[in-house]
Parts: sequence; C-alpha cells; structure tokens
Amino acid sequence: MKVDLFDFYLPEELIAQTPLSDREASRLMVLNKRTGEINHETFRAILSYLQAGDCLVLNDTRVLPARLYGEKEGTGAKVEVLLLKQLDGDRWETLVKPAKRVKEGTIITFGDGRLQAVCEGTLEHGGRVLTFHYNGIFYEILESLGEMPLPPYIKEQLEDRERYQTVYARERGSAAAPTAGLHFTEQLLDDIRQKGVHIAFITLHVGLGTFRPVNVENVEEHDMHAEFYQMSEETARLLNDVKQRGGRIIAVGTTSTRTLETIATRHNGTFVAERGWTDIFIYPGYEFRAIDGMVTNFHLPKSTLIMLVSALAGRENVLHAYEEAVKERYRFFSFGDAMLII
Repeated sequence: MKVDLFDFYLPEELIAQTPLSDREASRLMVLNKRTGEINHETFRAILSYLQAGDCLVLNDTRVLPARLYGEKEGTGAKVEVLLLKQLDGDRWETLVKPAKRVKEGTIITFGDGRLQAVCEGTLEHGGRVLTFHYNGIFYEILESLGEMPLPPYIKEQLEDRERYQTVYARERGSAAAPTAGLHFTEQLLDDIRQKGVHIAFITLHVGLGTFRPVNVENVEEHDMHAEFYQMSEETARLLNDVKQRGGRIIAVGTTSTRTLETIATRHNGTFVAERGWTDIFIYPGYEFRAIDGMVTNFHLPKSTLIMLVSALAGRENVLHAYEEAVKERYRFFSFGDAMLII
C-alpha cells in the first residue's frame, strides 16, 4: 500500500497556531464509518451522540516541559535539550541541538547551575543519554526551567502551558499531548457521566515518533517507535463489563486507540491490567478488536495517524471528510477541531 494514498491538500492557514479560549468551542465533524455521512457540530454536541452504557476511554498522560536550554561547561556554547524517555533514575534518552557539541563526558548546565547534565553516550538516531544532577525534586526544577515541546508546525508561543494539557492529565511522561482530549472540560465530563456514559483512563506516554514523517514509499515498510502504556485493573474490569453488556467503547485519540488495541490483540479481544511498550501500527486492513468509535483531531497528510483513522472509517470516507473539512475551514492539527467517528 502506497503512502501517497493518504495525501491531501491542506492550506497552511488552516493549521491552528493557538488554542481556543473555550475548550468546548471547537467544531466537531461527526463521521459515520459505515455510510460516510457527515454532520457538522460544535464539540459540546458530542453529548447527543453518546449513549448510556457507552464508555469513553481517555489517556491521562501529562506532558513534561521537556525542552531545556543550557550551556556547555567550559565554553558557554548554547545547547538545546529535549527529553524523550526516562531510562532509569536520572538517566534520560534525549535529543540535543547542535548534537556535534555534545560528546561523551560533556557537561551541560541549566538555570545558573540549578540543573546539570553529563553525557553518558550516543544513540543510533543521533540522540544522547544524559544523566542529570540537581538538589531538590527533579520535576519541580523541570517545571520552572523547561518549556513545552510544541509540535514543529506550531510557530506561535503558548501563553498558558496548561492549554497543552488535558484537564485530566496526571501521569507525567509525554513528549506531546494526546490532543483529542484537549476539547474536554470538567463540566462536559460531568455531563457525560450524568448521561450514564462510563469514563475510563489509560496511560500512553506520547513520544516524538508521533511527529516523525513516513519516509518510505510503502506503508508496510514503516517502523513505529515504541511508547510506554499501562492499564489498571479497574479500567480493564470496566471495559470488559461494557463489552459484555453491549456498550460501545469510544477511544479519545489515537493514543488511547493504540493502547486498547495492543492489549485486546494480545489477550484475544479482552482487556487485562498490564504495562509495557507498544509499537503497534494500525493502517487499512487492520481488524479492530477493542474500539467501536473514536474522537480524534485532523491529522497531517501521509501520517501514521491518518492511516489509523482510515483503518477505522475507510480511506475514501476519511479523505472525503478531510476535503469537506478544508472546504468548511476547519482548524487542523494539535490545537484544531475534532472529529467523532462512530
């Protein structure tokens, strides 16, 4: 299957640069995955498409302010560090710019010496393993020194960093937000519960592989980066019960979808409490074992994300919906509008 099959025309001005002040005010395109029928709504109207007994599954990961600016000890040369993955203790897999300045043994200082890092080695993709040294609590120092690692297509500064977090974010560890969840408010979640819809939480820490372009001609040749996930006993029990009673499982975002499908695939269509790493790649031809629908944003052309959405709703339906979104001037990508596929 050719990657070019997932290309579409997107005017640059439709790439949302800033979030709306009201999370619920975004638009919602509702796509019927069987017929391709489209309805245009505002996000709050999702209430009318959910039924008692359904279950919304949310990814409660929290984005780290993972971009740090420091200086190389001895020369004062500027170095940018992006935290990717905690390996163990204070050792992290990182990306550094410019990489040529950071060799094994290099010391980088941040925030007048409040935080220091020593390069322990290099990685295949040009990354660096850094060990951090500090006094106090690492995450508190990171909150004060770090910046949000916004996607490369967002050029504007983010005034309120909490707008790149979901209102239910709690498990620290992501390099990017699960952006389909940015549309929910506490009030909307309460109203959804009042309707008799269950809400469950999983965790998948989003890696920068989310933004990595697909650089092969054939979809099947693309390698996904592995990302850490976990599901609790409580969530597994609830999801199995919802399935048994005939309720729909609706994943909020591609990250929730990948977590649910990873677990259901490994356990013959059922859910169990577990944690681990997943590199599942979902594209057309995939047989879904876990979800019945999903909430998602509008994704980049030729990305693994639009491939996943196409697997659920059909490539032709999705590309037609994207054409309609461009025509109707929907906002695209992380701070953009949403789509409900049911």
